[in-house]
Amino acid sequence: MRSPRVVITGSGAVCSGGKRPEDIFAAICAGHASIAPITQWDVSQWPTRLAGEVADFNPREMVDDRKLHKLIRRTDLFGLFAAGRAIEQSGVAAYRDALAAPVAAEFSDRTGVYVGSGSGNFQNQYDYFPLLTASGGDLPTFGRELADTVNPMWLLRSLPNNVLGHIGIKYGLKGSNACITNHSCSGSLAVIEGLEALRTGEAERIVAVGHDAPIEPQMVLYYHRLGLIASDTLRPFDIARDGSIFGEGAGALVLELEASATARGAPVLGEVLGGGYVSEAAGLLAIRDDGDGLARAIDAALADAGIRAADVGMIVAHGNGTRPSDASEAAAIRTVFGNAPPPVTGFKWAFGHLISAAGILETTLALTALEARLVPGVATLRELDPDCAGVPVAATAQALSSDIALILCRGFGATDAALLVRAG
Repeated sequence: MRSPRVVITGSGAVCSGGKRPEDIFAAICAGHASIAPITQWDVSQWPTRLAGEVADFNPREMVDDRKLHKLIRRTDLFGLFAAGRAIEQSGVAAYRDALAAPVAAEFSDRTGVYVGSGSGNFQNQYDYFPLLTASGGDLPTFGRELADTVNPMWLLRSLPNNVLGHIGIKYGLKGSNACITNHSCSGSLAVIEGLEALRTGEAERIVAVGHDAPIEPQMVLYYHRLGLIASDTLRPFDIARDGSIFGEGAGALVLELEASATARGAPVLGEVLGGGYVSEAAGLLAIRDDGDGLARAIDAALADAGIRAADVGMIVAHGNGTRPSDASEAAAIRTVFGNAPPPVTGFKWAFGHLISAAGILETTLALTALEARLVPGVATLRELDPDCAGVPVAATAQALSSDIALILCRGFGATDAALLVRAG
Protein backbone atom coordinates (compact mmCIF):
# COMPACT_ATOMS: atom_id res chain seq x y z
CA MET A 1 0.00 0.00 0.00
CA ARG A 2 1.42 3.39 -0.98
CA SER A 3 2.07 5.87 1.84
CA PRO A 4 -0.04 9.03 1.83
CA ARG A 5 1.62 12.13 0.39
CA VAL A 6 3.10 14.44 3.04
CA VAL A 7 3.45 18.11 2.13
CA ILE A 8 5.15 21.11 3.72
CA THR A 9 2.93 24.12 4.39
CA GLY A 10 5.14 26.28 6.58
CA SER A 11 8.81 26.93 7.32
CA GLY A 12 10.80 29.08 9.68
CA ALA A 13 14.49 29.64 10.34
CA VAL A 14 16.88 31.79 12.32
CA CYS A 15 20.68 31.84 12.38
CA SER A 16 23.50 34.34 11.99
CA GLY A 17 22.57 34.65 8.31
CA GLY A 18 19.07 35.98 8.99
CA LYS A 19 15.66 35.34 10.48
CA ARG A 20 13.86 33.94 7.43
CA PRO A 21 14.85 31.13 5.05
CA GLU A 22 14.72 33.47 2.06
CA ASP A 23 17.01 36.04 3.75
CA ILE A 24 19.53 33.38 4.75
CA PHE A 25 19.42 31.94 1.24
CA ALA A 26 19.95 35.36 -0.33
CA ALA A 27 23.07 35.88 1.80
CA ILE A 28 24.39 32.49 0.72
CA CYS A 29 23.78 33.26 -2.94
CA ALA A 30 25.63 36.56 -2.49
CA GLY A 31 28.62 34.65 -1.09
CA HIS A 32 28.26 36.31 2.30
CA ALA A 33 29.41 34.48 5.44
CA SER A 34 28.09 35.75 8.78
CA ILE A 35 30.84 34.14 10.86
CA ALA A 36 32.60 36.64 13.13
CA PRO A 37 34.36 36.94 16.52
CA ILE A 38 32.29 35.63 19.44
CA THR A 39 30.67 38.37 21.52
CA GLN A 40 29.03 36.40 24.34
CA TRP A 41 32.24 36.38 26.40
CA ASP A 42 35.78 37.74 26.13
CA VAL A 43 37.62 35.56 23.60
CA SER A 44 40.69 37.78 23.23
CA GLN A 45 42.92 35.14 24.84
CA TRP A 46 41.14 32.10 23.41
CA PRO A 47 42.71 29.75 20.88
CA THR A 48 39.55 29.89 18.76
CA ARG A 49 37.37 32.97 18.54
CA LEU A 50 34.89 32.62 15.67
CA ALA A 51 31.26 31.53 15.44
CA GLY A 52 28.02 32.29 13.67
CA GLU A 53 26.10 34.22 16.33
CA VAL A 54 22.65 35.65 15.72
CA ALA A 55 23.27 39.37 15.30
CA ASP A 56 21.58 41.93 17.57
CA PHE A 57 20.10 39.13 19.67
CA ASN A 58 16.88 40.36 21.28
CA PRO A 59 14.91 37.84 23.39
CA ARG A 60 11.71 39.86 22.95
CA GLU A 61 12.03 39.57 19.18
CA MET A 62 12.30 35.80 19.52
CA VAL A 63 9.53 35.36 22.09
CA ASP A 64 7.33 38.29 23.09
CA ASP A 65 6.24 36.84 26.45
CA ARG A 66 8.76 38.25 28.94
CA LYS A 67 7.55 35.97 31.74
CA LEU A 68 8.52 32.97 29.64
CA HIS A 69 12.10 34.22 29.37
CA LYS A 70 12.66 33.22 33.01
CA LEU A 71 11.80 29.61 32.18
CA ILE A 72 13.72 29.01 28.97
CA ARG A 73 17.23 29.27 27.53
CA ARG A 74 18.73 30.99 24.50
CA THR A 75 18.37 27.84 22.41
CA ASP A 76 14.68 27.59 23.35
CA LEU A 77 14.07 31.15 22.20
CA PHE A 78 15.42 30.24 18.77
CA GLY A 79 13.28 27.10 18.57
CA LEU A 80 10.09 28.87 19.56
CA PHE A 81 10.78 31.70 17.12
CA ALA A 82 11.30 29.37 14.14
CA ALA A 83 8.29 27.27 15.09
CA GLY A 84 6.11 30.36 15.39
CA ARG A 85 7.13 31.54 11.93
CA ALA A 86 6.40 28.14 10.41
CA ILE A 87 3.01 27.86 12.13
CA GLU A 88 2.08 31.38 11.08
CA GLN A 89 3.01 30.73 7.45
CA SER A 90 1.11 27.45 7.38
CA GLY A 91 -2.06 29.02 8.77
CA VAL A 92 -2.71 25.93 10.90
CA ALA A 93 -3.54 27.75 14.14
CA ALA A 94 -5.63 30.46 12.45
CA TYR A 95 -7.63 27.83 10.57
CA ARG A 96 -8.25 25.81 13.74
CA ASP A 97 -9.36 28.88 15.69
CA ALA A 98 -12.12 29.57 13.14
CA LEU A 99 -13.65 26.11 13.51
CA ALA A 100 -16.58 25.15 15.70
CA ALA A 101 -15.45 24.04 19.17
CA PRO A 102 -15.85 20.24 18.76
CA VAL A 103 -14.14 20.25 15.37
CA ALA A 104 -11.37 22.53 16.63
CA ALA A 105 -10.75 20.18 19.56
CA GLU A 106 -10.34 17.22 17.21
CA PHE A 107 -8.04 19.31 14.98
CA SER A 108 -5.79 20.05 17.99
CA ASP A 109 -5.78 16.39 19.01
CA ARG A 110 -4.60 15.43 15.51
CA THR A 111 -1.75 17.98 15.39
CA GLY A 112 1.59 16.88 16.84
CA VAL A 113 4.99 18.36 17.65
CA TYR A 114 8.40 16.75 17.07
CA VAL A 115 11.50 18.60 18.25
CA GLY A 116 15.23 17.97 17.90
CA SER A 117 17.04 19.50 20.87
CA GLY A 118 20.69 20.00 21.82
CA SER A 119 19.89 19.24 25.46
CA GLY A 120 23.24 18.76 27.15
CA ASN A 121 24.97 22.12 26.78
CA PHE A 122 27.43 22.87 29.56
CA GLN A 123 25.90 26.29 30.21
CA ASN A 124 23.04 24.56 32.02
CA GLN A 125 25.43 24.11 34.96
CA TYR A 126 26.89 27.63 35.10
CA ASP A 127 24.40 28.80 37.75
CA TYR A 128 26.31 26.64 40.24
CA PHE A 129 29.77 28.12 39.62
CA PRO A 130 29.56 31.20 41.92
CA LEU A 131 28.45 29.08 44.88
CA LEU A 132 31.12 26.45 44.19
CA THR A 133 33.70 29.23 44.35
CA ALA A 134 32.22 30.88 47.44
CA SER A 135 32.00 27.58 49.35
CA GLY A 136 35.63 26.76 48.62
CA GLY A 137 34.68 23.24 47.70
CA ASP A 138 33.08 22.53 51.09
CA LEU A 139 30.02 20.39 50.28
CA PRO A 140 28.06 21.03 53.53
CA THR A 141 28.36 24.79 52.93
CA PHE A 142 27.41 24.32 49.30
CA GLY A 143 24.33 22.31 50.33
CA ARG A 144 23.18 24.83 52.94
CA GLU A 145 23.43 27.79 50.58
CA LEU A 146 22.15 26.10 47.43
CA ALA A 147 18.46 26.99 47.73
CA ASP A 148 19.23 30.65 48.44
CA THR A 149 21.81 31.04 45.68
CA VAL A 150 20.76 29.05 42.61
CA ASN A 151 17.71 30.24 40.71
CA PRO A 152 14.73 28.00 41.64
CA MET A 153 13.77 28.03 37.97
CA TRP A 154 17.05 26.26 37.04
CA LEU A 155 15.40 22.89 36.51
CA LEU A 156 12.62 24.28 34.32
CA ARG A 157 15.12 26.26 32.23
CA SER A 158 17.30 23.22 31.61
CA LEU A 159 14.57 20.85 30.38
CA PRO A 160 15.47 19.52 26.91
CA ASN A 161 11.79 19.46 25.89
CA ASN A 162 11.03 23.12 26.63
CA VAL A 163 10.39 23.98 22.99
CA LEU A 164 8.18 20.93 22.56
CA GLY A 165 6.13 21.78 25.62
CA HIS A 166 5.76 25.50 25.02
CA ILE A 167 4.72 25.05 21.37
CA GLY A 168 1.95 22.76 22.54
CA ILE A 169 0.94 25.14 25.33
CA LYS A 170 0.90 28.31 23.21
CA TYR A 171 -0.89 26.85 20.20
CA GLY A 172 -3.00 24.20 21.93
CA LEU A 173 -1.47 21.30 19.98
CA LYS A 174 -2.32 18.06 21.76
CA GLY A 175 -1.33 15.31 19.34
CA SER A 176 1.60 12.89 19.14
CA ASN A 177 4.96 14.34 20.13
CA ALA A 178 8.59 13.52 20.76
CA CYS A 179 11.76 15.29 21.90
CA ILE A 180 14.83 13.90 20.14
CA THR A 181 18.31 14.53 21.52
CA ASN A 182 20.71 12.85 19.10
CA HIS A 183 23.49 15.34 18.45
CA SER A 184 23.61 16.79 14.91
CA CYS A 185 20.94 14.46 13.56
CA SER A 186 18.26 15.62 16.01
CA GLY A 187 16.52 18.14 13.72
CA SER A 188 16.57 15.79 10.72
CA LEU A 189 15.13 13.04 12.89
CA ALA A 190 12.32 15.35 14.02
CA VAL A 191 11.27 15.56 10.36
CA ILE A 192 11.72 11.83 9.72
CA GLU A 193 9.81 10.81 12.84
CA GLY A 194 7.11 13.37 12.08
CA LEU A 195 6.82 11.94 8.58
CA GLU A 196 6.31 8.45 9.98
CA ALA A 197 3.71 9.70 12.47
CA LEU A 198 1.70 11.12 9.56
CA ARG A 199 2.07 8.01 7.45
CA THR A 200 0.93 5.70 10.23
CA GLY A 201 -2.11 7.79 11.13
CA GLU A 202 -0.87 9.09 14.48
CA ALA A 203 -1.49 12.66 13.32
CA GLU A 204 -2.72 14.68 10.36
CA ARG A 205 -0.22 17.50 10.71
CA ILE A 206 3.09 17.92 12.52
CA VAL A 207 5.25 20.84 13.60
CA ALA A 208 8.89 19.69 13.29
CA VAL A 209 11.63 21.80 14.90
CA GLY A 210 15.37 21.64 15.49
CA HIS A 211 17.17 24.17 17.70
CA ASP A 212 20.58 24.62 19.31
CA ALA A 213 22.90 27.26 20.80
CA PRO A 214 26.26 25.51 21.17
CA ILE A 215 28.32 28.72 21.30
CA GLU A 216 29.44 28.58 24.93
CA PRO A 217 32.88 28.50 26.56
CA GLN A 218 33.23 24.82 27.40
CA MET A 219 31.69 23.58 24.17
CA VAL A 220 33.99 25.74 22.05
CA LEU A 221 37.07 24.81 24.08
CA TYR A 222 36.41 21.07 24.09
CA TYR A 223 35.69 20.93 20.36
CA HIS A 224 38.90 22.88 19.79
CA ARG A 225 40.89 20.40 21.89
CA LEU A 226 39.43 17.57 19.81
CA GLY A 227 40.82 19.29 16.72
CA LEU A 228 37.37 19.95 15.24
CA ILE A 229 37.34 23.78 15.08
CA ALA A 230 38.63 25.67 12.04
CA SER A 231 41.41 28.20 12.46
CA ASP A 232 39.81 30.97 10.41
CA THR A 233 36.92 29.87 8.18
CA LEU A 234 34.91 26.79 7.26
CA ARG A 235 35.97 25.32 3.89
CA PRO A 236 33.94 22.20 3.07
CA PHE A 237 35.64 19.84 0.60
CA ASP A 238 38.57 22.23 0.14
CA ILE A 239 42.13 20.92 0.29
CA ALA A 240 42.92 23.56 2.95
CA ARG A 241 39.99 22.75 5.24
CA ASP A 242 40.92 22.32 8.90
CA GLY A 243 37.68 22.09 10.86
CA SER A 244 34.21 23.36 11.55
CA ILE A 245 32.79 26.46 13.25
CA PHE A 246 29.77 26.67 15.55
CA GLY A 247 26.59 28.48 14.64
CA GLU A 248 23.34 28.90 16.54
CA GLY A 249 19.66 29.06 15.69
CA ALA A 250 16.74 26.90 14.64
CA GLY A 251 14.70 25.59 11.76
CA ALA A 252 11.06 24.50 11.63
CA LEU A 253 8.65 22.91 9.17
CA VAL A 254 4.93 22.23 9.26
CA LEU A 255 4.22 18.85 7.67
CA GLU A 256 0.71 17.80 6.70
CA LEU A 257 -1.08 14.98 5.02
CA GLU A 258 -1.98 16.21 1.57
CA ALA A 259 -5.67 15.69 2.36
CA SER A 260 -5.39 17.97 5.41
CA ALA A 261 -3.67 20.74 3.45
CA THR A 262 -6.13 20.46 0.58
CA ALA A 263 -9.14 20.57 2.89
CA ARG A 264 -8.12 23.95 4.27
CA GLY A 265 -6.74 25.33 1.00
CA ALA A 266 -3.19 25.69 2.34
CA PRO A 267 -0.38 26.68 -0.04
CA VAL A 268 2.20 23.92 -0.46
CA LEU A 269 5.92 24.74 -0.20
CA GLY A 270 7.12 21.25 -0.96
CA GLU A 271 6.81 17.56 -0.19
CA VAL A 272 8.74 15.24 2.12
CA LEU A 273 9.48 12.13 0.09
CA GLY A 274 11.38 9.98 2.55
CA GLY A 275 14.20 9.64 5.02
CA GLY A 276 16.87 7.22 6.18
CA TYR A 277 18.90 6.98 9.37
CA VAL A 278 21.67 4.55 10.34
CA SER A 279 24.67 4.15 12.62
CA GLU A 280 28.15 3.11 11.56
CA ALA A 281 28.78 1.70 15.07
CA ALA A 282 32.35 2.96 14.76
CA GLY A 283 32.69 5.01 17.95
CA LEU A 284 31.71 8.35 19.42
CA LEU A 285 34.02 10.32 17.12
CA ALA A 286 35.24 7.71 14.63
CA ILE A 287 33.72 7.43 11.16
CA ARG A 288 34.44 4.99 8.37
CA ASP A 289 36.68 6.26 5.59
CA ASP A 290 34.50 4.63 2.94
CA GLY A 291 31.35 6.53 3.95
CA ASP A 292 29.45 3.27 4.44
CA GLY A 293 27.00 4.64 7.01
CA LEU A 294 26.05 7.72 5.03
CA ALA A 295 25.73 5.68 1.83
CA ARG A 296 23.34 3.31 3.61
CA ALA A 297 21.33 6.24 4.97
CA ILE A 298 20.99 7.64 1.43
CA ASP A 299 19.97 4.24 0.06
CA ALA A 300 17.38 3.91 2.83
CA ALA A 301 15.97 7.37 2.06
CA LEU A 302 15.74 6.58 -1.66
CA ALA A 303 13.98 3.31 -0.93
CA ASP A 304 11.61 5.02 1.50
CA ALA A 305 10.78 7.64 -1.14
CA GLY A 306 10.45 5.09 -3.92
CA ILE A 307 12.81 6.95 -6.24
CA ARG A 308 16.18 6.30 -7.92
CA ALA A 309 19.47 8.05 -7.27
CA ALA A 310 19.23 9.53 -10.76
CA ASP A 311 16.02 11.35 -9.75
CA VAL A 312 17.86 13.58 -7.24
CA GLY A 313 18.48 17.09 -8.56
CA MET A 314 20.77 18.49 -5.86
CA ILE A 315 22.59 17.38 -2.73
CA VAL A 316 22.94 19.55 0.36
CA ALA A 317 26.01 17.99 1.92
CA HIS A 318 26.72 17.90 5.64
CA GLY A 319 29.98 19.62 4.66
CA ASN A 320 31.20 20.43 8.17
CA GLY A 321 34.74 21.18 7.04
CA THR A 322 36.56 18.51 9.05
CA ARG A 323 38.97 16.43 6.99
CA PRO A 324 37.65 12.89 7.67
CA SER A 325 33.95 13.82 7.54
CA ASP A 326 34.13 15.62 4.19
CA ALA A 327 36.29 12.92 2.61
CA SER A 328 34.04 10.07 3.77
CA GLU A 329 30.94 12.03 2.73
CA ALA A 330 32.44 12.36 -0.75
CA ALA A 331 33.07 8.60 -0.73
CA ALA A 332 29.41 7.96 0.16
CA ILE A 333 28.20 10.21 -2.67
CA ARG A 334 30.44 8.37 -5.15
CA THR A 335 29.18 5.00 -3.86
CA VAL A 336 25.51 5.89 -4.34
CA PHE A 337 25.63 8.13 -7.41
CA GLY A 338 28.62 6.70 -9.27
CA ASN A 339 30.15 8.92 -11.92
CA ALA A 340 27.07 11.13 -12.34
CA PRO A 341 26.05 12.72 -9.03
CA PRO A 342 23.82 15.80 -9.14
CA PRO A 343 25.19 19.23 -8.17
CA VAL A 344 26.42 19.33 -4.58
CA THR A 345 26.45 22.27 -2.20
CA GLY A 346 26.72 22.92 1.52
CA PHE A 347 25.57 25.77 3.74
CA LYS A 348 27.62 25.62 6.95
CA TRP A 349 30.40 27.78 5.49
CA ALA A 350 27.97 30.71 5.61
CA PHE A 351 26.63 30.52 9.19
CA GLY A 352 28.40 27.70 10.98
CA HIS A 353 27.37 24.28 12.24
CA LEU A 354 24.13 24.51 14.23
CA ILE A 355 24.54 20.96 15.58
CA SER A 356 20.99 19.79 16.47
CA ALA A 357 19.39 22.41 14.22
CA ALA A 358 21.68 21.84 11.23
CA GLY A 359 19.68 19.29 9.25
CA ILE A 360 16.26 20.90 9.51
CA LEU A 361 17.53 24.46 8.94
CA GLU A 362 19.35 23.26 5.83
CA THR A 363 16.15 21.55 4.70
CA THR A 364 14.34 24.91 4.78
CA LEU A 365 17.14 26.32 2.62
CA ALA A 366 16.98 23.35 0.26
CA LEU A 367 13.29 24.11 -0.32
CA THR A 368 14.20 27.73 -1.03
CA ALA A 369 16.86 26.58 -3.49
CA LEU A 370 14.36 24.33 -5.27
CA GLU A 371 11.95 27.23 -5.56
CA ALA A 372 14.73 29.46 -6.95
CA ARG A 373 15.83 26.64 -9.27
CA LEU A 374 19.51 26.97 -8.49
CA VAL A 375 22.17 25.29 -6.39
CA PRO A 376 24.15 27.96 -4.50
CA GLY A 377 27.93 27.83 -4.59
CA VAL A 378 30.25 27.27 -1.64
CA ALA A 379 31.98 30.65 -1.58
CA THR A 380 34.93 29.50 0.57
CA LEU A 381 35.90 26.73 -1.87
CA ARG A 382 39.22 27.41 -3.58
CA GLU A 383 40.69 24.02 -4.52
CA LEU A 384 38.83 20.72 -4.29
CA ASP A 385 40.64 18.14 -2.18
CA PRO A 386 41.62 15.08 -4.27
CA ASP A 387 40.05 12.98 -1.49
CA CYS A 388 36.74 14.60 -2.46
CA ALA A 389 37.18 14.07 -6.21
CA GLY A 390 34.05 13.25 -8.17
CA VAL A 391 31.82 15.51 -6.05
CA PRO A 392 30.41 18.30 -8.26
CA VAL A 393 30.70 21.12 -5.74
CA ALA A 394 31.58 24.59 -6.96
CA ALA A 395 32.27 28.09 -5.67
CA THR A 396 29.56 29.49 -7.93
CA ALA A 397 25.92 28.59 -8.48
CA GLN A 398 24.91 25.56 -10.53
CA ALA A 399 21.68 24.53 -12.24
CA LEU A 400 19.34 21.99 -10.71
CA SER A 401 19.01 18.68 -12.50
CA SER A 402 15.55 17.96 -11.02
CA ASP A 403 13.11 19.30 -8.40
CA ILE A 404 14.27 16.87 -5.68
CA ALA A 405 16.85 17.70 -3.00
CA LEU A 406 18.78 15.32 -0.75
CA ILE A 407 19.87 16.75 2.61
CA LEU A 408 22.62 14.92 4.53
CA CYS A 409 23.38 15.15 8.24
CA ARG A 410 25.94 13.44 10.48
CA GLY A 411 26.48 13.38 14.23
CA PHE A 412 28.64 12.05 17.03
CA GLY A 413 28.20 8.36 17.70
CA ALA A 414 28.77 7.68 13.98
CA THR A 415 25.16 8.50 13.13
CA ASP A 416 23.99 9.47 9.65
CA ALA A 417 20.68 10.83 8.36
CA ALA A 418 19.38 11.54 4.85
CA LEU A 419 16.21 13.38 3.93
CA LEU A 420 14.54 13.81 0.53
CA VAL A 421 12.24 16.70 -0.31
CA ARG A 422 10.58 17.84 -3.54
CA ALA A 423 9.63 21.36 -4.64
CA GLY A 424 6.01 22.36 -4.17
